Amino acid sequence: MKYRFFKGIKISEVGLGTWQLGNADWGVVKGNEAFSILKAFADSGGNFIDTSDV
Repeated sequence: MKYRFFKGIKISEVGLGTWQLGNADWGVVKGNEAFSILKAFADSGGNFIDTSDV
């Protein structure tokens, strides 16, 4: 994972969009599946998680 620094904070260049994990308009995502996605991203070194809906 590559990182950049913003105001002294190390942020991964790759972000994970998570709006679809909330089941709003994307169908049902089971809780264990959502946590598996988040864990895989974090285990890969990711720390930029986008929760915005638009």
